Amino acid sequence: MLTDDYEEFTESQLKILKRYVTHSSSHIFVLRNLPEVIKGALFSRYSRSNLGLRTLLLKEFVTNNDEAAFESIVGKVAADDEERQAYEQMDAIKKAQSFYDRILDGYGDDSIGELGGAHLAIENISMLAAKIVEDSRIGGSPLEKSTRYIYFDQKVKGEYLFYREPILMTSAYRDKYVESCNMLFDTYSRLIPPMTAIMEQRFPKDSLTSKAAYTAALRAKVLDCLRGLLPAGTLTNMGMYGNGRFFESLIHKLHCQNLAELQEIGKRSHEELSKVIPSFVRRSDTAHRTHHSYAEFYEAIQTELKLIAEQHIPNCERSLKSGVKLIASNPHAVVNVAAALLFSVSDRGLLELRQHCENLSDEEIARILDAACNARENRRHKSPRALEHAEFTFEIVSDFGAYRDLHRHRMLTQERQFLCCDYGFYIPPEIQDTPYEEEYRHALEQAKEAYDLIAAELPEEAQYVVPMAYNIRWYFHVNLRALQWLCELRSSPAGHPTYRSVAQAMARQVCDQIPPFERFFKFVDYEGHELGRLGQEQRKIEKQQSLI
Repeated sequence: MLTDDYEEFTESQLKILKRYVTHSSSHIFVLRNLPEVIKGALFSRYSRSNLGLRTLLLKEFVTNNDEAAFESIVGKVAADDEERQAYEQMDAIKKAQSFYDRILDGYGDDSIGELGGAHLAIENISMLAAKIVEDSRIGGSPLEKSTRYIYFDQKVKGEYLFYREPILMTSAYRDKYVESCNMLFDTYSRLIPPMTAIMEQRFPKDSLTSKAAYTAALRAKVLDCLRGLLPAGTLTNMGMYGNGRFFESLIHKLHCQNLAELQEIGKRSHEELSKVIPSFVRRSDTAHRTHHSYAEFYEAIQTELKLIAEQHIPNCERSLKSGVKLIASNPHAVVNVAAALLFSVSDRGLLELRQHCENLSDEEIARILDAACNARENRRHKSPRALEHAEFTFEIVSDFGAYRDLHRHRMLTQERQFLCCDYGFYIPPEIQDTPYEEEYRHALEQAKEAYDLIAAELPEEAQYVVPMAYNIRWYFHVNLRALQWLCELRSSPAGHPTYRSVAQAMARQVCDQIPPFERFFKFVDYEGHELGRLGQEQRKIEKQQSLI
C-alpha cells in the first residue's frame, strides 16, 4: 500500500485541491464540488495515465482552462446569484463539450459512461409509463410515489389526475376512456371513508399502540384494498438516480416506443440531462448515428417477432389461470451450489469440485450447504454468490398492483405481456362480503367493457384504462441468491398481501421441488398479518421518540 505522501503539492495547489477533494494527501479520498461531466472525464483520463488523480485534475483540467473551461464550469456560486451561475455553468459545459467528448471517446469504452450520473425527476407520468422506464434495470435507482401512503383522490382544476393519451383523446373512444377513468376514481374516492370505518371496527387500536402508528397502518390498509381501482393511466411521480450509461440506454429505448407518452419522456429526459451530463447522453439524441443504428435494430427485432408470433400463437394453448408456477429449474442445482461454495476456499477447478460433490452423501452435501447459512441471523445477511449457480423460472399471473411492487427487483430477468382484462381481477378479502363489494366489482367490470371496446382497435393505448386489480402475466428468471432476497423481503409482515402471497408461493415451490434449499429461506414469513404495517409504523414512532 502506498504511503500518504506519494504526491507533493505547492501551497497554492493545495488550496485549489481542498475545494475538490476530501483529503489532499491520503491515498483514499472523495471528489466533491465537481460537475458530473468533469468527474467522468477525469476518471476516464485517469485509466490511461500514470499520474495520481489529484495531479491529473490540476494538470489537465484546472490549468487547461481554455479548452476544458474548468473555471467557467466549476466557478464559485455566489449565495445571491445561484440562478445566474447555474445558467453560466450549463453554457460553459456546452462550449467545452467537444473537449469532454474527445476525452470520453479517446480514453474509455462504454463503461466510462458509468463514471458520471445525475438525479432525474419525472413527474406526472402514468403508472404504465413508470413501469416501462423502470424496465431498464442496471445502473439506475428509481423511486416512485406510493399508492399505500398517498391518497390518489385529489383533483387539479376539477379533474382527476390520469394521463390523457393523445391518440385516445382524438379517437372515437375519447369519451369512453375519460368517463371510465373518472368512474374508477370516483369509486376509489367514495370508498375511502366507509372502508376506513370498517377497518377501524375490525382492527381497533389497543392502548399500547401510538395513535400516529395506528393511523398510518390503518391508512395503508385501506389504500392497499382500494388501489386496485386505480387505472394504469393514473399519474405518478418518479425520482431516479442513474449513471450516464444507464440514461443513454434508457433514452434509446424510450425513443423507440410506440406510445406517445414514452417518446415524450425520452425527448424531455434527453433535453434535461444534456444540460448536466451532455457527453454521456449525446449518442441517444434522435439525430445521432448511434441512435439510428439502435432504432433500426430494435425495429427489426419487433417486426420479425410479431410476424412469427402471428403464425404460431393461434396454434398455441392459452391458460387464463392465475397463480405462481415454477416452470423450470436445474436438476443439478444442489451439486452446482455445493461445488461453488467450496471453490473459493480450495485449489481445485469448478468442474472437478462438481464431479466430487456428485459422489458425496446427502449428509455431506447438507454440511456444505449448512456452512453457508447457519450463521445467518437476519435477511440482511446476504448469502454467498455460490447460490447464483441455481436458477429458476417462474410464470406468474397476479394483479398489476403486485406486479408493480415485485417489478422493482433488478437482479433477475423479467418480462411481461400487455395489460389486459382477460385474466380476471383481485378483490381484497377485506372488501368481500361487505356492502361495498358490489360497487367495487361493478367498477372493475365497467372498466373491462371500456378496455374491450378500445383494445379491438388500439390494444397498446387501451392499457391506460386497465385498473390495477386486473391480473397480468409475467415471468421471473432468477437465481437462488436473488430469489432468497426477494422472498424474504417481500413476505415480511409490512408487505402488501398480494405480493406477499407471490413471494411465499415461490419460496414454497422451490423448497418442495428441491428440499435441500429450504435452509436458504428461513426468514420467509408464511404467516398472515391483517394489519401488516402496524408493527413497522410503531417501531418507526418509537425510534423517532428515542432521538428526541
